[in-house]
Amino acid sequence: MAFASFDTKRQAMPVSEINMVPLIDVMLVLLVIFIVTAPLLTHAVKLELPKASADVNRLEPERIEFAIDAAGQRFYNGEPLSRAQAAERFALAGQKQPLPEVHLRADQSVAYRAVAETLADASRAGLTKIGFVSEPDSR
Repeated sequence: MAFASFDTKRQAMPVSEINMVPLIDVMLVLLVIFIVTAPLLTHAVKLELPKASADVNRLEPERIEFAIDAAGQRFYNGEPLSRAQAAERFALAGQKQPLPEVHLRADQSVAYRAVAETLADASRAGLTKIGFVSEPDSR
């Protein structure tokens, strides 16, 4: 590649080729900088840290199994009782910490009113974790 010439007849024309030498020099300098600084970034102090358990002491909430059979009879953990007695038990359970979970099992032929009354009594007592238990569909 000739940039200068002793030929005076030709006019000086701009060079249409890119000079790659300065670009290669810059790339090599950057490469050397990264090679030198990379080991400095991964330098760490070797320590033997103590071992400790980080398990959280979780209190499992009590589970209340509440059932309503087809006749509308209420059962609190298997024990038959009236609606007023169930409301009293819910009020006592609402004072415990952590709040118990209510698992409600209702027969499919029971009137919705009995289920709604049970939900209202539990909500009034401050029990917010109420789950409906059902059988899986056999289809």
